[in-house]
Amino acid sequence: MTEPTRKLARQATSAVAHVAPEPEEDDPLLAFAPFIHTAPRRNSITPQLQRRFVATLAATGIVVQAARSIGKSMEALYKLRARPGAEGFAAAWDAALEYGLWRLEDCAMERAIAEGLSNPRANSLLCFVLAYRTRTREDVRLIVPGHPVYECIRDEVLAEERATRPNPCVPAHEAQAQPCPQG
Repeated sequence: MTEPTRKLARQATSAVAHVAPEPEEDDPLLAFAPFIHTAPRRNSITPQLQRRFVATLAATGIVVQAARSIGKSMEALYKLRARPGAEGFAAAWDAALEYGLWRLEDCAMERAIAEGLSNPRANSLLCFVLAYRTRTREDVRLIVPGHPVYECIRDEVLAEERATRPNPCVPAHEAQAQPCPQG
């Protein structure tokens, strides 16, 4: 890390303000299916601009800065993201934002460690980053049959269903009680 050149430490620019290298053109992040306008206008957000936005977002982690880099408004980008057919752009946006967040987390960790754990500000920043990492690392898409959380929830739901249904041999959607074929 470079030494600050400012007289006062609070005047120094944070490492977070620096832009990381953008992804290469062949990066899988930029291989998304862009939204294609059926009747493009002079100010349309072209596939090239969509890719530049995603690349800048991955490098900065800041949506406003990425929007400014392509000369488009936040409103226009959010409208494009919400349009049917823009699912590829929306997914790439989310992935780029995640890249940017990882970078910002790394910068916060670096700053907290560089300033020392005795500094209360650095210590609180480190605690925030660690709490955020712990909270977000449990990806809900990974909770599938066989996962302990899935099995626990499944057992609770089945136990509640058994407790509320008088005859376990009758499906819950059938109102009439029928004798159990096993007994």
